[in-house]
Amino acid sequence: MKTKRILHTASVLLSVLILSVAAVTLISCRSSRSSALQQPVDTLFTNREETGSGLIFLFEKGESFNHPLMALWIEDTSGKYLQTLYVSESIAKGVYGHGDKSTGKWLPGPIRRPATLPVWAHSRGIRETDGYYIPTTATSLPDAMTGATPPGDFMIISRLSQNIPPVFDVFFEINQSWDWNEYWTNNKFPDDEDYKTSCQPALVYKARIGQIPSGEQVGLTLIGHSHYSGKDGEVYSDLSTITTAKNITRNAWVKLVR
Repeated sequence: MKTKRILHTASVLLSVLILSVAAVTLISCRSSRSSALQQPVDTLFTNREETGSGLIFLFEKGESFNHPLMALWIEDTSGKYLQTLYVSESIAKGVYGHGDKSTGKWLPGPIRRPATLPVWAHSRGIRETDGYYIPTTATSLPDAMTGATPPGDFMIISRLSQNIPPVFDVFFEINQSWDWNEYWTNNKFPDDEDYKTSCQPALVYKARIGQIPSGEQVGLTLIGHSHYSGKDGEVYSDLSTITTAKNITRNAWVKLVR
């Protein structure tokens, strides 16, 4: 039993090393094309105990980046949810850093923000007792797939489950609170408190990737925005009213590594 544990630990460490080398290669390739990419970037490791292929996600922040929340997940090509690779800690745990003001000053506390990442939330399909699809403090997600939002450019190094199909879609959803513009104003939906916590809705990016790696890095494409107050998980393709939110993300790429 002890030998098995040692071998398992060694396998995990070797996998991390292989993924890290591949990640450095990805950064090097991208930084040569983009002078804005900062090095070193923050690195988050998720789903380390999974045994499928490795997946590297690289994010380059845009000029409007200011502490957004985000989720990274995969679906099959028919739209069936498969696995979460990362979600910001506030959403994963149901606790926000400015969630409790009962003492007269802001302290961490539980709060419900369904408009933050509704496409990811509805894709998971887990409805809580209050009708929302985001986790509560009682149903929080494991630490293996979450972490604090990095302050700038970052990289996620993750592992897929064994049962992932040969071809699948990678989705990335990102949202920044209180980013009003001329269309998404603070009084557009005066009776909708959930809308007021989001303003411009979350943006959704997508890339299709095969499980047999070819060494090619795939860029994610902006495909639409979420519902403004999180009432459904649809992706709305009309981006004509979206302005500064498009500049939260400058670039995002993904690469599969065996």
